Amino acid sequence: MKKLLECQNLCKSFGRKQILKGLSFEIDEGDILAFIGPNGSGKTTTIKLILGLQKIDKGKVIINGFDVEKDFVKAIEKVGAIVENPDTYMYLTGWQNLKMIANLYKGVTDEEIKEIVKLVNLEKRINDKVSKYSLGMRQRLGIARALINKPNVLILDEPTNGLDPEGIKDLRNLLKKLAKEGMGVLISSHNLAELESFCNKVLIIDNGKIIETSEVSEFKNNGNKYIFKVSNTQGLDLEGIYQVKGDEFAYDGSKEEIAKLIKTLVKKNVDVYEVKMEELTLEEAFLKKTGGNKE
Repeated sequence: MKKLLECQNLCKSFGRKQILKGLSFEIDEGDILAFIGPNGSGKTTTIKLILGLQKIDKGKVIINGFDVEKDFVKAIEKVGAIVENPDTYMYLTGWQNLKMIANLYKGVTDEEIKEIVKLVNLEKRINDKVSKYSLGMRQRLGIARALINKPNVLILDEPTNGLDPEGIKDLRNLLKKLAKEGMGVLISSHNLAELESFCNKVLIIDNGKIIETSEVSEFKNNGNKYIFKVSNTQGLDLEGIYQVKGDEFAYDGSKEEIAKLIKTLVKKNVDVYEVKMEELTLEEAFLKKTGGNKE
């Protein structure tokens, strides 16, 4: 697996206030990293350091093997990004906006631009002035602009702002498709329920420090807690069983203990229909890690 983006011990201060306190993480090919944390935790500052929009006090950002500070042009060559609200020329059409960006790069053909327009589902409105676009359409145009240079690293800061449910679904499908083709994506958003549906990794930042980084599946794991769905829970009085509800109950134990419990249930003529590990939602896991501080 090729490493696309690596942040090493990033530190940043504004005056006496230290915003970032030694951040280190990486993104590989095919990763979609949910970059989450309370407001003011340092997410946007981190993104700006990665993109060379602010000077790094200490540490390194390596993109595709190139140091952002020492070899900026090569490092940033295959990076696409939306930071905060994407700027567009409102009096120009969507197509004209994309052509202006395409002219900054060598060899971007009209056919390639049309493919990107199709990818973000703007074919029907691409020749309309951007002033007539909804906020969600302008967001999709911003993503199209970020893809013009054929990046393999995509950085998105709150890309679901202004998107309706259909637009969010389109974005989710687009990012999953791009990741499958080998792109690495860093996405910062407060929409945790949405991130849960397509991100494979999660990184939580709070007060300028990383407090958790793991696979989403591991992050949502609520210990050795399992949910049993059985034919009958009446009269069940077994050690370790709790939260009995209808034909379901919860059990906290190891895999070996689960196997023993199943045998015991069968001996008691209780049919076992399903056993699954109890998972927190991404939002529940996040609130648990940050002590309930979402905003």
